Order: sequence, then C-alpha cells, then structure tokens
Amino acid sequence: MEAQTFGPYALERRLDSGGMAEVFIARRTGPHGFVKRIALKRILPQYARNPEFIKMFVSEARWAAQLEHPNIVQVFDFGEQDGELFLAMELVDGTNVNKLLRITNTQHAAIPVDIILHIVHQSAQALAYAHRACDEAGKPLGIVHRDVSPANLLITRSGHVKLSDFGIVRAAGESTEAEPKQLRGKLGYMSPEQVLGSPLDSKSDVFTLCTVFAELLIAEPLFGVGSDLEILLRIRDADLRVLERSHRKIPSDVMDLLLQGLARRAKERIDSNFLVRELSHLLRRRGAANGPTRLAKYIVQVGLVGATGDFPTIDEAPSRPTELVPLGGYDNDDEDTARMMRQLDAISPAIYELKLQDGHEMGPVSFPKLVELITSGIVDSMTLVAKQGTGFRKAREFTEISRFVTSPAFRWDAEELANATKWGELGEGVLLSVVYQLLSKRETGVLHLRDEQRRKKIYFVDGRADFVVSTDKTELLGEYLITNKLCLRMEIEMALALLPRFGGRLGDALVGLNILRPVQLVRAVTDQVRSRFLEAFRWQAGQWAFVVGARSEEEAFPLGTDPHELLRDALFQVPATQIHSTLATGEFSGKMLLDLGALTASPFDLPDVWISVFRDFQEAAIATEVMQRHGPNTGLDEETIKRVVFFGASCGFLHPQAATPSSAK
Repeated sequence: MEAQTFGPYALERRLDSGGMAEVFIARRTGPHGFVKRIALKRILPQYARNPEFIKMFVSEARWAAQLEHPNIVQVFDFGEQDGELFLAMELVDGTNVNKLLRITNTQHAAIPVDIILHIVHQSAQALAYAHRACDEAGKPLGIVHRDVSPANLLITRSGHVKLSDFGIVRAAGESTEAEPKQLRGKLGYMSPEQVLGSPLDSKSDVFTLCTVFAELLIAEPLFGVGSDLEILLRIRDADLRVLERSHRKIPSDVMDLLLQGLARRAKERIDSNFLVRELSHLLRRRGAANGPTRLAKYIVQVGLVGATGDFPTIDEAPSRPTELVPLGGYDNDDEDTARMMRQLDAISPAIYELKLQDGHEMGPVSFPKLVELITSGIVDSMTLVAKQGTGFRKAREFTEISRFVTSPAFRWDAEELANATKWGELGEGVLLSVVYQLLSKRETGVLHLRDEQRRKKIYFVDGRADFVVSTDKTELLGEYLITNKLCLRMEIEMALALLPRFGGRLGDALVGLNILRPVQLVRAVTDQVRSRFLEAFRWQAGQWAFVVGARSEEEAFPLGTDPHELLRDALFQVPATQIHSTLATGEFSGKMLLDLGALTASPFDLPDVWISVFRDFQEAAIATEVMQRHGPNTGLDEETIKRVVFFGASCGFLHPQAATPSSAK
C-alpha cells in the first residue's frame, strides 16, 4: 500500500500519540537522492476541527519556529493537507526524561547526580533562551512555556537534552481573554500560580523544571500521589515534605539551589538565567564537563536506546496529559443536568421534621435544606429531628448529619466562647489591629465575630487564616459557586443530596459527580475562603473574641496567600467612615510618631510610596498635615493616604506621640 503523504512528506510509521496530537516518522525526498527524515506532528482526528486545539497547534508552530537553540526542538515547516494541519520538526533519535524516570525506577537505580545536573542544566538553558527571546524589533516576547514536564524533555542518542511542545506557550501582550476559563499544564508539573489561576511569568517554568529536577533526584513525584485534588493542594502550598522524607541523599549545594527554584512565591524564586549559572558552577565543581557523553552511555546502559538508530518504542508510563479544562461558568441551565435533577426528589425527598430549641417547628425539609440550616447555625446538635414520621431524636443521633452538628466549626453555642482569652468591640476598624496581633504572635485558635444578624469564625494556625465559616447563607460554598456561575443551582442541590455518599463533603461530591474538576474546586474554595475572610473587615459593629488553641477539625483549604499580603488587602475592605472616625476623634487624632525600628523589621512588602508616607512621621505630625504635603508629591489621593496612615497605626508603625516607643527617632 502506498505510503500516506502530508504535503511533501511521506509517513513511515507512528512514533507517539499524546493528549491532542500524534507524531509520525516521515521523510522528504528531493533531487539527486536527497532524503530528510523528520518528525511530523498532526492533531488527532477527533480534535482536528476543535478550535481550541487548532489554536494550541498553531501556537506551537508560531513560537517554536521563532526559537533556534541547540536545546530546543527545531521546527522546519508548517502546513495543511486536506484541512488538517501538520508540523514538521526535528526528529530526535533517543528517548525522554519520562521514560528515563520510569525505567530507572523499575530497575531501582539511582541516576548519578552529575547526569541529573546535566539534564537540568541543558533544559534550563533552553528556558533561559526562550524567556529572553525578542522579536525582530528587539522587544522581549515574554514567552512562558507552561508545560515543562518529563515527557517534553527529549534526550538525544548523543546525550543532549531538547525542550519540546510549545503548544500552550503564552507570551507577553498576547490576549488572555480566555485564560481564566482554562487550566493548562500537566498535573504534578505545575507552579502554585498555575494552580491558583494567577498571572504567570517565566518563573513559573523555573518551578516546574525544578519539580522535574527533584523527581530525578528522589526517584518519586515531588508532590506525591493520590487524588488530583490532593496533588493540586500540595503544589499550591509548595509542600516539599517528600524531599524531607526521601531516603535519597541530596548534596547540600544541590538542595540549596533546588529549594530556591521551588519557592512558593514567584517573586522569591530564582529565574532561569540564575538557574543556568548555578548549575554551571555545580557541574564545574564536580568536574562534570563530559555531561553529554555520560548521559549517552547511561541511556544505553539502562536499555532506553539500542546500538541502532531505529527509534525504539518503549512502553511509557503516561504522564497526566495536557489539560484543556473549561473553567467557565453557566448562563443557562443545561438540559442533561435538568434531566438529572428531575430525579432529585426520589434521591432526597423532604423527609425531616424539626423542633428548634426556641420552640419553632419546621418541615418537612430535604437533606440539602437540613445541611444548609446546620451550616448557617439554625440547627445544632440538640435540635430535635424526626425522619419519615419516626419519633423525634437529637440531631447528633442521625448518622447522615452527625458530622455536621458535632463538628466544632459548625457549632455556634456559647460553650466555646466561655474559653475566650481576648475579646472586645468591633468598630472603627479595630479588626485590622486584632488580626495583625494574631499574625505577629503566630497565634493558633479561633476568632469569633458576631453582631445582631450573623456570626463568623476565622480559624488561625500559626497566625495564618486557615478556615472560615459563617452563618450568612450567601457565604456558603454552594451559593458562592452559583453566584460566580461555576455551577448551576440544580447541580449544587444534586451534590448536597448525595453528600452521605461522599463523607458529607460538598467539594468531594462536586468532584465525584464530575460537576467540578479538582483544580476548579481548589480555586473556588480558596477564593471563597478569601472572600469570607475579607468580608469580616467590612463589619461596622459587633463583638469579637479569641479562643486560643481551638481547631476546626475540618479539611481546610488554607488560603495559599502570604498573610501579610492578605492583611494589606483587608485594609481596603475597612469602611471609609471608620477610618475617618479613627483618625479624627480617636487616640490617633493628635500627633503621631514613626517607630522606625518596627517599620524596618516589618515583614510586609509595602509599596515605596507607603513607606515614604510613614517616614513623614519621623518627626511628630498630625495625619492631616501629612496628607496636605504628601498627596501632591506622590499622586496618592486623600482617601488612600488616610488608609495608609490607618494601616500604620493598626500595625504598630505609628504611635500617638506620648505612647511612642523610645526606638522611634
């Protein structure tokens, strides 16, 4: 049978198939016996008309064609045959890092450190080149690869490493209109900012390359195994405990560099140029100048390539494929979901009757409604409940609801408050100062907030906000997902109805029913907890109390945000009227002095213009005087300057003149 052709290329055989495309060995012939073998890549037939996959494919052709570097797979040609796009690329005779990891793990072999350093060094060189690439006018392209993973690091037979697959590259200035609606990357090889959907820069690639670096060193995934959700949470928090537990000894200088590349916050992470330089130093100190030769011999030794150049096919453990996950919400009810929800009454009928402690009776109510009543503080463990006409019993005696009514997080009685060690009145923005004190003293416990309409609890662990619960129905997870168009109301109702099958956890139910992807859940819950936390700073009246040592005992989704940054954001939630009142009539209405020592030692990453405002108080001054002379010089409006001064007073940088510590000069 005549070989299939794509443009001027004749296909020999399929070499590989991935999440969206397949790769063939192909050849091009020409006059006088010219033959060139290449790798021809085309979109899988089932995706050949998918606009998003076409966009990714074109992106790969566009960006890879502009990059010419010995450690990047070269693109020769891009074309179309019968409506199908194809990409002609350099044919890499060898293997890849994913196969290397698998075969060495199977053989229980440790890859020599110098070989690992060589692999990562050449990969880092590819990234550093791509990151600093410019267009024809010399303007930086701002390329971020976004998919640095073991399968995309190819190893040639001669022992060189080449970075491939630029299908999901994002460059500076490129439209990001659809970006929040998609997750792109391979699970296990993402940066914290990818998981959270935050803006990405080149340091995201450094994190993912260092994730591969770590896996090569310890011979196991850096962020472990388990459910997608568990892995995503470990990445989000840059949980490096696997490194600590590993029995593989990592040299201290290698570990130091690795940790710099795995910093959770991008601004604290090294860049690719620094990584290249430091890897070069490490290789020189080890006298490892013959990296390509060592790697070439090693891949033969472990059986990844043979003596011939026949491109052996080796069974490869599939890396979790490139995700193209829709993260958008819904504008209209989906017909399939509607059909599913027509069965809801049969799954969760209104079968519960309630007698509240104040004497009121409710019912019949469904299980989802009962859960809502518990989490919003209306029903507690002592509420009398009857099920399907049976006698009334205390709510805690029902298996399906006992988790909710016995959880400390959802209890709103006065028993816990009796153990409070600190308390006071809300108002005049006092909460900012209270939370700053909890943060600076690394307190663990629960902060109770209450007014006439609602109650809220913020759990802290080592000064960080860890878990937030509220009696406000609009702050419940289900309502949050509906309001933000991440789920339909009927989907939330379905998940709530099936909570007993998922251990009473709504998030697990939503993932288990394929209503949300794990990464959607991580982002949504993180945003929801953040929203609940910040909302507390808008309260203008009520009481607060702190109970030391109290724990929620719930599976928490810590905010994953630096607590000092979070507190700075909280400043802009405080009502302007409270700030004006504090600065006009409170203890800070007179002259204030700067505590320079406190400001210098502050862990806050404060804007320079804020610091210049604080320095205007190095000699005693009234806030209004600083505003008058500072505003015209900085461009800050009066409202913002007032907030900055209020922040300084709340966090101990500014003190009433009489109370200023002696360190303030």
